[in-house]
Amino acid sequence: MAQISSKNNRLFEVFAATPVRIAVSLIVPVVTFIVLRWSFIFMRDSEASKFLIGIVALTIGVGGVWVLFAATNNLVSMLPTRMRDMLLPFVFVGPAIAVLLFYIVFPALRTIFLSFMNRTSTEFVGLRNYEFVFTDPQMLIILRNTLFWVIIVPFMAVALGLIIAVMADRLKPGWEKITKSMIFLPMAISFVGASVIWRFVYYYQPAGYEQIGLLNAIVTALGGEPVAWLIIRPWNNFFLLFIMIWLQTGFAMVIQSAAVKGVPNSLLEAARIDGAGEIRIFFNVTIPYIKGTILTVMTTILFMVLKIFDIVYVMTSGNYDTGIVASRMYKEAFIYRNFSRGSALAVFLFIVVIPFMIRNITQMRENRR
Repeated sequence: MAQISSKNNRLFEVFAATPVRIAVSLIVPVVTFIVLRWSFIFMRDSEASKFLIGIVALTIGVGGVWVLFAATNNLVSMLPTRMRDMLLPFVFVGPAIAVLLFYIVFPALRTIFLSFMNRTSTEFVGLRNYEFVFTDPQMLIILRNTLFWVIIVPFMAVALGLIIAVMADRLKPGWEKITKSMIFLPMAISFVGASVIWRFVYYYQPAGYEQIGLLNAIVTALGGEPVAWLIIRPWNNFFLLFIMIWLQTGFAMVIQSAAVKGVPNSLLEAARIDGAGEIRIFFNVTIPYIKGTILTVMTTILFMVLKIFDIVYVMTSGNYDTGIVASRMYKEAFIYRNFSRGSALAVFLFIVVIPFMIRNITQMRENRR
């Protein structure tokens, strides 16, 4: 009882001795949250100066989190040692958790709620928006296109990256670096930048006009007629797929190259002694040994594919039957102003991603063991 009374007296003395310090530590976070909310609203103002928005985002965004941490840390530092040590970890993660809750968790829950409402978000309509996703003829084409992206891009990028990694590994060190640098170079280009580049490659002018598109310039130079590559259904989808494969092959190559170099030479030599050829060694030794890396790279690229928007938007805006779920979600929400259908598509993407997230987390845990 004496110890408890002593601790209580200590707490009372601490808080009674510094009332101003406590008041400041409690008021500052509240004021900071108000300023952060104002900055968030200001940054959404389409008429505001882009430069000013950038300044506000950097100063208030970074500075606001720092002020929150400093105020909370100051308040916790006044507590007894045992209680301070128990609460201090939450001070470090507190601002991050608050930001995640406000900017990710709450919007996600809001999106799920809107997906069950009507166009104006005033009436509950149940699963009607999800019925639209799986029954509308145009949506069925979009789901087909998305399936193409999900299957072809990760497989081709990983396969090409692995083949290049194995072949480059056999080059002299100088040539290996040059080759890998050239293959990895597209990763330095943004999706929008890559789309602009390839839009000029696919650019079409009617016959008789100068062809500034690379492909049509080659075709006409060989005596052929120019081709409108981006409106040829359904092959135009594969022309867009190729851009993503071109971008991601370098990423897959670098990661898998490190894994290939980690295959023990003793395994390779043992396979050669047993009479296995290089192709058989590749399929029966190298691939099984780096299977975890291959799956991780594939799921990482798959996540990028599921949320891809830039390439389709820049190249075709989803026209000519090239739309995918992400581009249609944008159109429904911000062009057609049908936030309920846009929310339903967002939830659909989230549900599709969940199994791959679980698989990735499981694989990471297995690799740590």
